[in-house]
Amino acid sequence: MSLLDRLDQDARHRARQPDQPQWTRPMLATLVHDAFADDQWIFERKLDGERCLAFKQDGAVRLRSRNRESLENAYPELQEALADQSADGFIVDGEVVAFTGDRTSFARLQARMQKDDPDAARATGVAVYYYVFDVLYAAGHDLTDVPLRARKAVLRDLLDWDDPVRFTPHRNARGHELLADACACGWEGLIAKDGDSTYAHSRSRRWLKLRCSNQQELVIGGYTDPEGSRVGFGALLLGFYREGDLQYAGKVGTGFDDDTLASLHDRLQSRERETPPFAAGDLPRSGVHWVRPDLVAEIAFTEWTGDDRLRHPRFLGLRRDKDPEDVRKEEPR
Repeated sequence: MSLLDRLDQDARHRARQPDQPQWTRPMLATLVHDAFADDQWIFERKLDGERCLAFKQDGAVRLRSRNRESLENAYPELQEALADQSADGFIVDGEVVAFTGDRTSFARLQARMQKDDPDAARATGVAVYYYVFDVLYAAGHDLTDVPLRARKAVLRDLLDWDDPVRFTPHRNARGHELLADACACGWEGLIAKDGDSTYAHSRSRRWLKLRCSNQQELVIGGYTDPEGSRVGFGALLLGFYREGDLQYAGKVGTGFDDDTLASLHDRLQSRERETPPFAAGDLPRSGVHWVRPDLVAEIAFTEWTGDDRLRHPRFLGLRRDKDPEDVRKEEPR
């Protein structure tokens, strides 16, 4: 039976037959504040990893981040696992994760994200898994106009689900209960998806983020000198863009081990500049080094203050899949 035989007549009509594209922009979720219950929606675990689109054509596999960076050298075993799949000619969407216990850990994944050599990546000893949650192209058909539930049915039959490639499970309808369960388990949150949604190559309100705690990307615009026995630097100065200006959002001084302090200091030192990259305002001045704002950090925090400062921030790691100028203060809509 063909993969597309699982589709009803309307879904098969929506599947088009263009050549397989070499690139396609991923669909992004919109942050919202309140959980909800709706029979039309499905709910997936929000994974704390690196977004990854996998392209397989004529046996060759390419892994790409959401801003089109190559990921094969960081995750060679994922490339090999997909190359070994009997299926060919597909594009799937998912998240690369590493675990600490039974929780996905962006901080642990950092050891792999910072490697650009397959042997060095494997030598970290950090196991990675590819959680696949959508299919965009398969069996010679573009499926992005096919409803999500139908795409999920095709995806389940497309691949052999053996580690390190895993199918992303979902639950239905009971968003309030599911989010409470997710938070009790220490998960980052849930992704809610309209089961009838097509795959949009942009941010959409038909995919929603429901978070148990606050976390987002912020741009590094400077650092402070270390104090006492601390090595490298004291804190990172962070910001986000608003109307073209980099707004200062405060500093983060926790979440670093000594190796990170030393290696990140080297990267920051090579980016130093004389003037602050932030818009004029109440900026720290003593013991500060300004840097070119081209590094993006993932930061956990308790809340935003009224003047757009972070409360109790904690560094989780660097992101390579986010353009600095795309970093905005992420607020529920």
